[in-house]
Amino acid sequence: MKKLLLLTLSAAIFAGCSNNKTNTSEDMIAPADTIKTLPYPKTAKGNVTDDYFGTIVPDPYRWLENDTSAETKAWVEEENKVTQNYLEQIPYREAIKKKLEVLWNYEKFSAPFKEGNYTYFYKNDGLQNQSVLYRQTEGSEPEVFLDPNKFSGDGTTSLAGIDFSKNGSLAAYQISEGGSDWRKVIVIKTSDKTTVGDTLTDVKFSGLAWQGTEGFYYSSYDKPAEGSQLSGLTQYHKLFFHQLGTPQSADKLIFGGGQTPRRYIGAYLTEDERFLVITAANSTTGNELYFKDLSKPNSGIVKVVGNFDSEQSVLTNKASVLYIYTNYKAPNYRLVTVDAANPAISNWKDMIAETTNVMSAATGGDKIFANYLKDATSLVMQYDMSGTKEREIALPGIGTADGFSAKKGESELYFTFTSYVYPSTIFKYNIGTGQSEIYKKSGVQFDPEKYESKQVFYNSKDGTKIPMIITHKKGIELNGKNPTLLYGYGGFSVNLTPAFSTSNIILLEQGGIYAVPNLRGGGEYGEKWHLAGTKMQKQNVFDDFIAAAQYLIDQKYTSTPYLAISGGSNGGLLVGAAMTQRPELFKVAFPAVGVMDMLRYNKFTAGAGWAYDYGTAEDSKEMFEYLYKYSPYSALKAGTNYPATMVTTADHDDRVVPAHSFKFAARLQEYHKGNSPVLIRIESKAGHGAGKPTSKIIEEQADKWSFMFQNMKINYQK
Repeated sequence: MKKLLLLTLSAAIFAGCSNNKTNTSEDMIAPADTIKTLPYPKTAKGNVTDDYFGTIVPDPYRWLENDTSAETKAWVEEENKVTQNYLEQIPYREAIKKKLEVLWNYEKFSAPFKEGNYTYFYKNDGLQNQSVLYRQTEGSEPEVFLDPNKFSGDGTTSLAGIDFSKNGSLAAYQISEGGSDWRKVIVIKTSDKTTVGDTLTDVKFSGLAWQGTEGFYYSSYDKPAEGSQLSGLTQYHKLFFHQLGTPQSADKLIFGGGQTPRRYIGAYLTEDERFLVITAANSTTGNELYFKDLSKPNSGIVKVVGNFDSEQSVLTNKASVLYIYTNYKAPNYRLVTVDAANPAISNWKDMIAETTNVMSAATGGDKIFANYLKDATSLVMQYDMSGTKEREIALPGIGTADGFSAKKGESELYFTFTSYVYPSTIFKYNIGTGQSEIYKKSGVQFDPEKYESKQVFYNSKDGTKIPMIITHKKGIELNGKNPTLLYGYGGFSVNLTPAFSTSNIILLEQGGIYAVPNLRGGGEYGEKWHLAGTKMQKQNVFDDFIAAAQYLIDQKYTSTPYLAISGGSNGGLLVGAAMTQRPELFKVAFPAVGVMDMLRYNKFTAGAGWAYDYGTAEDSKEMFEYLYKYSPYSALKAGTNYPATMVTTADHDDRVVPAHSFKFAARLQEYHKGNSPVLIRIESKAGHGAGKPTSKIIEEQADKWSFMFQNMKINYQK
């Protein structure tokens, strides 16, 4: 989950004094007075129980964990019927969808990157389901290199990554079918795009690291048994080398397997292809570090760090000197150097020391770029290869800057800058002079001058100060009637930094408020901040989120009738915990692809790797009781009036399996006592979020905002 695609859920609502649904303006659409809902499906209940340290825990909906059974498929169909029947009765659903299509319909570009004799970039004409990879030589017109829209008729097969050989003559690209984390790998010659060898299958959580043009390194698991491919436990990663022109069955095991069983193994080569770097971990935090000197025939794998107490990676090298990025004895990270001949930690030397701000690092044109987080916003410094600071990079404002990387010898690079009110813009940066210029400006229909985004600090339950950025139209009245979407994550050291969302335009245009707190459990203030929201301190995350809601209410930004909460994946757990602990505080809840059964999350796919953040019910009686208390599925109480809720998940989510959402929704519908709808929307041929086609994204966002409008009794201004 960590550093993997993080879902951004949005909402659109109409604000303040315009909430009178009797307004007869032809540009105003009122919510439905009433919606005739279908009865919830009668979900069968089993007698399954588990014994945790003497406590018997019933799990009547265990059968929904079998996502391929006929019974589960029938249940999914019935639930979707109920949900779609409700959504179809919302008067402005179609108008919102059409507006989203208009907003989305502009050209989108990625920053260009050079491979061999070509410059490559991604482009989406506007409403294409998948972005297209183009290339061009200097002075020539761009040509299509790969068009993922042709991978499948419905746009649900996506390009999940591409890696080029150093000379640019070969490319290996990964495809994802239906949003699954399982990938196929296809190798092509870049000169004529003809395929080389067979397609590799069953590759998961892997980069592709070329060694010359001979072949590449990749990682994967033994695939689960037939019928459980999308839910079966994936325990041990293995690193292989694929020699071009040979079958995948002949691929050589490099690391992992019985001798060094690890849950996550990654590999990459330094730019000069001298060192193969291997990282190995059993959880989403902390990793071992190894390397192999490929310039020496038959050299062995050298262990640099042999424990999981810290995180480290090789950023680059200069001859035999390795530049290691690490948080060893530096919770906010530092950059150290060491000679590969004696790489032990005792020989590490600080090159860029730890500061009070969390650092990430990249290299470009023989320079090092240190990207610091200052209260969850970017501050970027340029250093030479000896660690001497050269300059601070001038940014267009307070927000998020990303991308400062380029090959050695390059004189320029590209970076992107964005904020909640600054559409993502690509800048060209001269490495020698430090001057930047706009390369590609966003074509989205949005006027930043009409909006403001400000950071506040509020106190959580235990007095900890938490930052939050609040975005809205300039000049709104703080009268407690502004419909507000509160979005959070709070886990796995993931940083929530300002980013523009096309979807959020509707929210802001309608006078709504978008608020994002930086909860403990994230990485915005380093590893100490992360650890303060893990295991037996996970409740801090929920307290931080609930306190953010209370701050917004106390400061008259909004009030309970106009407050919605949203989050995906670990953020779905956050929403589930918040709505079960404080159901009276929120009007609407959107838990998306959430980890909802904390007693069994480690039984599926790569879930066991999340134990560093969560702990498991098997660890100890104390840990079990802690998880049991806040686990959303377990914490639901019969006879409770819960917020209007739309749970969202997808049938191909093999990261957080849909059983989490299925079981939570079934019990929520059983226990809920009130007039608000509690629904589940189950997307087909989609996964955890990555690679989802534009058409499905627009449909999902229109449904969510329609649901929110309706349950807040908000008018929609066309």
